[in-house]
Amino acid sequence: MFRRSAVAALSGAMVLSALATTAARADSGTGDTQVLLAVVNGGQPVVLGATAKKTVTLSISATDDSGIKDAYGWLYHGSFDDPDGFAGPGSDTPLTCAPVSGSGTTSTCTADITIDPNAMLINADAGTWHIWTSVDANDFDYVDKDSAGTFVMKRAGRLTVDATPEPVAKGGVLTVKGALTRADWGKGGTYSGYAGQSVKLQFRKAGTTTYTTVKTVTSGTGGALKTTVTATADGYWRWSFAGTGTTGPAKASGDYVDVTGV
Repeated sequence: MFRRSAVAALSGAMVLSALATTAARADSGTGDTQVLLAVVNGGQPVVLGATAKKTVTLSISATDDSGIKDAYGWLYHGSFDDPDGFAGPGSDTPLTCAPVSGSGTTSTCTADITIDPNAMLINADAGTWHIWTSVDANDFDYVDKDSAGTFVMKRAGRLTVDATPEPVAKGGVLTVKGALTRADWGKGGTYSGYAGQSVKLQFRKAGTTTYTTVKTVTSGTGGALKTTVTATADGYWRWSFAGTGTTGPAKASGDYVDVTGV
């Protein structure tokens, strides 16, 4: 993508320009420097709401027979030549490197990266992101990796629930409604409906701690959810969504319904 030695003076938009315009090429390097592992957020998906910033840790583990001098990192979404999302220090600021205990050859280099979904992302940025890194060894060996690792960035999901009537007679019909929405990145802190998704209706009997799935419903226009069930016992009703490759999981807070005549 770009070598630290070639872009030491670049910053901000200039780094992005270098990222976007550098001709495509294979990973490069010289000597025996190796990237062993590149992860973001401990290998877990990064789930972001519509407004709250989130700080995640980029971690690069690398080795060389002379030891690691420094490392640089950059996160991007889309193609290597034309990314449509980006975050991280890039070539401006080295990661903080520390030798692995008991090893004179391997170091772990880290940086905390704060992502603002309202300023840095659009909805199309949800999905798989790549980690670029450049690592320099003490003996001037180096390695550049266009995609040393990947991670998933997801839009946060939300669920609401409303069960009526309350109370309801035993054996009566209970109508459970709700809505599945997800964060609209870069659109002023809003959430939009998520239609066509499988959402589970779950019930937890009063006095117990475990929810069980009663049925599965597909979200409609605007993420709307609606179904009917037979009331049999006091307890809590909620909707549960497992998530997708672009949207995080969600659970509604349980809505307690008193069943009379039990």
